[in-house]
Amino acid sequence: MSEAFENDDNGDLKQMRELVYDLIRGIIDPEKPETLEELNVVSEEDVSVSRLNKDYLIKVVFVPTVPHCSLASLIGLSIRTKLETSIPDKFKLDIFIKEGTHETADDINKQINDKERIAAAMENPNLQRIVNQCLENS
Repeated sequence: MSEAFENDDNGDLKQMRELVYDLIRGIIDPEKPETLEELNVVSEEDVSVSRLNKDYLIKVVFVPTVPHCSLASLIGLSIRTKLETSIPDKFKLDIFIKEGTHETADDINKQINDKERIAAAMENPNLQRIVNQCLENS
């Protein structure tokens, strides 16, 4: 897969977007046995890849299952973990809750895009176990 990310042709941005979506669509919801794709939490249209000088920006927007979903930050953390462990380092990741779909989206967006908060969360063995379960078959 990394070969597609190494290619700099403009036509490959669409292919990269498809690859990113393929990586995240099979993540299992923390509360349900369905995937994020099956629950319409993620969609290919809400994944974008663009150039940033020599690097790329990957942006994923997701929709929690309900506006007060208590595990929305865990879903974002699972998406981030999957992408960070599956793609080359020359990417910047931005992960957001779709505007208007969650009551505390701004706070959660700050959490899932803050390196220190992510590192602290992943030091928690219980959170790490749940994230690993979500990623198990993705």
